Amino acid sequence: MRSTDTPAPAAGSAADALATPDDLDALQNTAEPRLKADLLPLLAEADLLDSPTTWGSVTTPAGAFRLEPVRPGRDLELLTGWMNDPEVAAYWELDGPAAVTAAHLRAQLDGDGRSIPCLGYLDGTPMSYWEIYRADLDPLSRHYPARPHDTGIHLLIGDGTNRGRGLGTSLLRAVADLVLGNRPRCTRVIAEPDIRNTPSVSAFLSSGFRCCAEIDLPEKRAALMIRERALRNLL
Repeated sequence: MRSTDTPAPAAGSAADALATPDDLDALQNTAEPRLKADLLPLLAEADLLDSPTTWGSVTTPAGAFRLEPVRPGRDLELLTGWMNDPEVAAYWELDGPAAVTAAHLRAQLDGDGRSIPCLGYLDGTPMSYWEIYRADLDPLSRHYPARPHDTGIHLLIGDGTNRGRGLGTSLLRAVADLVLGNRPRCTRVIAEPDIRNTPSVSAFLSSGFRCCAEIDLPEKRAALMIRERALRNLL
């Protein structure tokens, strides 16, 4: 299920803003180079989450898997259909017209970059929805001892034919590997599935996460799942 507040990615990058000739000249001609005040927010945003677009793909037992940030104009109809699947709606609570799903996506896409909604592609076919977010900057951090750069994940498998055959375990392992492989300052991947969602909890456990606690969140009682970078090579 989704977290309580999930703002989202900013469009520009600090590197783009710094790469102008005027800025370079200013830095060369200043005894003590200083960043312009208007560049500081861009640097903060660039530090939140690297774009999953650059993370590449990972091989799973079911095929090649990759993440791609959601584009509402292309993906809204597909995601709305998934959100109206009763098995999904029971935990995500986003069933209804496309406007409901669009509002949920917009809260992230118009945010500051700390949460990125993504489609999961398996052998080129979109079949799952993911939210990659900074757990240490999320309201979730009030409910557990967060560490800097903790990265959280939410997941739903869209097509019912892909559920119940162990695919969730493979995908969770793959996405945790992508996060840890591309975010060097992240030492832990965090998740908080609804404790009632036994298949989800089981998939996290089978993919190398451990259940550290049960926590009461505003919308659910959750299993706090953590996968440590230190154990990555042992899994």
